[in-house]
Amino acid sequence: MSNDKDEDLSMWDEALDEQAEASAAKTVDLEELTPDDNPITGDEKRKLDAILDIPVTISMEVGRSNISIRNLLQLNQGSVVELDRVAGESLDVLVNGTLIAHGEVVVVNDKFGIRLTDVVSQVERIKKLK
Repeated sequence: MSNDKDEDLSMWDEALDEQAEASAAKTVDLEELTPDDNPITGDEKRKLDAILDIPVTISMEVGRSNISIRNLLQLNQGSVVELDRVAGESLDVLVNGTLIAHGEVVVVNDKFGIRLTDVVSQVERIKKLK
């Protein structure tokens, strides 16, 4: 009977060894990147410089609400407008009206700021444009 147990243990040991070998990290040789690998031509640099100075509007959106014009005209100091977000939910970061990230409010030197928690991928942004 101990022979059967020894065979079972041996089989388990072999299976564990195979699994460890399969999941072990492997070293991969990568070539070094140098600044000269993909130099920017003078024309490309000029084009890039031209778009880097284009102003964009960045805004942080806490939430939204739809109300009638009648209710809008009745708003005054102290009025509360209920938003579509739950307290503590992340804010939307929009550039020229396009969602690019989510974030949370922080205070830096007595001023409000936003810490980005999730940046929308370029692929997702392009899909939303269509």
